This record gives sequence, structure tokens and C-alpha cells, in this order.
Amino acid sequence: QLQASGGGLVQPGGSLRLSCEVSGRTFSSYAMAWFLETPGKEREFVMGINRAGISTRYADSVKGRFTISRDNAKNTVYLQMNSLKPEDTAVYYCAAGQRPGVGISRADYDYWGQGTLVTVSS
Repeated sequence: QLQASGGGLVQPGGSLRLSCEVSGRTFSSYAMAWFLETPGKEREFVMGINRAGISTRYADSVKGRFTISRDNAKNTVYLQMNSLKPEDTAVYYCAAGQRPGVGISRADYDYWGQGTLVTVSS
């Protein structure tokens, strides 16, 4: 089970940290990622991190603003979101995948959390 939290309403330029706790699985065996979804659009990759927490990948739209990290002792992956923009408004989903490396496709991930809403608005 993947439990995402941390979403909410924030003003442009503000920050949020999303968390995703994994239970019932061996967390360190999974690459983890965050995707976002907006109405009428397909779910898209935001950032991902490999099993060891050494390698990351990101979408160009979040470069320099978002950071992904994981704590394998706490079975939790984080998405630190800084300098938020209105276009970052979306439901954010965490995902876990058993494939090696860091995939950027939905098909690379096997398990999904329930989503947490991030709204960036003044």
C-alpha cells in the first residue's frame, strides 16, 4: 500500500513537501516516482529515484525547483516542491516499480498511491 500526503493550497512561489509511505512491501526493492494528473490529460512523470536513492530523473518543467528523496529506513519517499507555480496545480501520485533504474513511463511502475491534491493559487 502506498499512502501519499502533504498536498494542499499554497501561494505562487511557495513550497510544499509531499510524502509517500509504503507498507506491506520491501521498500528498498522498488524505484519510486511521482506523477501528476490534471483534468483531461494523461498522468505524467514528475520525478523518480532509484532503489538506492542515488540516481534521479526529472521532468524539464520541474528542473531546479523540485527534489525527490527517499528514506529506506522509514519506507518513505518525498517530493520537495519549491517555487511553485499555478501550472503545478494537479493531483500528485506516488508510484513504486520493480524495474531497475528510474523509469519515466507509467508502465514502469507497478503500484500506485491514492493521490494528493496540490493547488497553487493566490
